[in-house]
Amino acid sequence: MGDNTEGLKQSENSQQINRKSMIIDFITKWGTLITIGLLILVFSILMPPFISASNIVTILRSISIVTVIAIGITVSLTVNGFDLSVGSVSTFSVALVVSMFVWYDMSTIPAILIALLVSVVVVASLNAFLIVKVKIPDMLATLSMLFIIEGVAMTYTGGGSISQGMPRLDGTPTIGRLTPAFRMIGQAPYIIIIMLVVVISVHIFLNYTKHGRYMYVVGGNQEAARLSGIPVNRYRALAYYLATFLAALGGIMLAARIGSAQINAGAGYLMPAVAASFIGISVGGAGKPNALGTFVGAVLVGVLENGLVMLSVPYYSLNIVKGAVLALALASTYLRKK
Repeated sequence: MGDNTEGLKQSENSQQINRKSMIIDFITKWGTLITIGLLILVFSILMPPFISASNIVTILRSISIVTVIAIGITVSLTVNGFDLSVGSVSTFSVALVVSMFVWYDMSTIPAILIALLVSVVVVASLNAFLIVKVKIPDMLATLSMLFIIEGVAMTYTGGGSISQGMPRLDGTPTIGRLTPAFRMIGQAPYIIIIMLVVVISVHIFLNYTKHGRYMYVVGGNQEAARLSGIPVNRYRALAYYLATFLAALGGIMLAARIGSAQINAGAGYLMPAVAASFIGISVGGAGKPNALGTFVGAVLVGVLENGLVMLSVPYYSLNIVKGAVLALALASTYLRKK
């Protein structure tokens, strides 16, 4: 009789442990989506206009640039890297594309192509060289590039802003204008469409192409990838070229939205982009960097920021909340790994 009682107790304890494990697993998998749902519910009760169609469009527009930049970070994470230079790349891209219009009176397509090409060739090549050839750790190499490119952008603009009607550094008057077609890129629904195209394209690339799967293999175990015949260094370099391209694209979207090149315009997007990319790792139990998860992470940050602004929370306190969200996301990700 005693043995039966003890057996029943052990069985009950085992069931309780299994239930707790299932609950924890469910929360770590879907906690981000649950949090978004709860935030929407709370903000909608406190402020009914929060759930209006116009505010939803506002949230999507506000996260478009962050999402594109965050997708770039996500790509670098797939090869077990980390690109910290994306904010400076965006700033550099903003300065380049606006100067092409204002200083050189170019049309839309050439201005965009030059900004993208110069950003990718200069920054991505340097990142790839430092990381792949010189073998500097990814974070340290891109941190160095963050400061270098930030300085290059400020030197290029003379430490000031560039906008329509402003003279050049030497006092020469300018006649160039940002074209209506370019300004349209920064408006809804076009900026939202660009974001969605980037998210879907990168998701397909990473999950349904040979090259994307190879990048995951490289990130999982470089030595095993090398022994399998995968050109590890080539795919590590590719990750940084794609990350730089997306950061530059985010800068172009930012320039189209604000209509000028401001000092360190892209710097403020680094932390939200990092938060979104790391939050995305735990979404749906993916356990790896992924574009759809990053988009969900950006939505979480966007909903949180929009709701807090509507509640009249001071702008200088928003970073506290963003930092707390990132800390929770990281805790969820790494606890699940254990």
